[in-house]
Amino acid sequence: MSALAWRGVSVALGGRPVLCGVDLTLAEGEVLVLAGRNGAGKTTLLRLGTRLLSPDAGSVELGGRPLGALSRRALAREIALVPQETAVPFPFQVGEVALMGRAPHLGLLGFESPADVAAARAALARVGIGALADRSILEVSGGERQLAMVARALAQDARILLLDEPTAHLDLRRRLELLGMLRQLAAEGRSALVVSHDLALSLRFADRIALLDEGRILAVGPPAETLRPELVRRAFGVEAEVLLAGDGAPVLVPRAPAEPGTA
Repeated sequence: MSALAWRGVSVALGGRPVLCGVDLTLAEGEVLVLAGRNGAGKTTLLRLGTRLLSPDAGSVELGGRPLGALSRRALAREIALVPQETAVPFPFQVGEVALMGRAPHLGLLGFESPADVAAARAALARVGIGALADRSILEVSGGERQLAMVARALAQDARILLLDEPTAHLDLRRRLELLGMLRQLAAEGRSALVVSHDLALSLRFADRIALLDEGRILAVGPPAETLRPELVRRAFGVEAEVLLAGDGAPVLVPRAPAEPGTA
């Protein structure tokens, strides 16, 4: 069943087409990886999914209902966004940043309850930074700051997560832990759309991969079926081999580009 769907969406920014008639569906309980070269339109697609942008044509639907039919508050209870970069100019504590995710659930007076604080602390613990709750967000590493943003999204308790390069600042162990957590969330019935250039790891945790090329969906399907050399060439402009690891997961092995003047 569809959790979130982009139906024939087109967007132009600054007079330049960014998305052109994109059809994509995120299923319930699914981890879907969205991949493509820089400028392909991946972040724009995520922004449409949270109504930060509106399509010039087509629609985005949540459980069959247009996003425009929901209030901002109702939408935030259903969909959480982890952006690629988040500026936090004030020295909030890491726990306070996670607690911001509870905003859609607060009462009229906007006061957090002990249950809200507990939810934020549990989210920090789930991403492995519970010990940093009382530290300033300005004093932690870039990877720890990114995990705080993931914790904020978890505290939001939305059933759909949209994540833009969530592993970009993380070390190898943290990447594995985060992607494994997304798989656990999918097993619990939540859905995750993950924009990622880290295909070597992301594909091991994905149910499907969608390749975006110049604002159009090139292919969608299980990683082993979608990552064919000819599609990788079109999506990324590189030659690559697709091998299978011992557990059957696809492994993308790019070839170094030929040096100028060589055959």
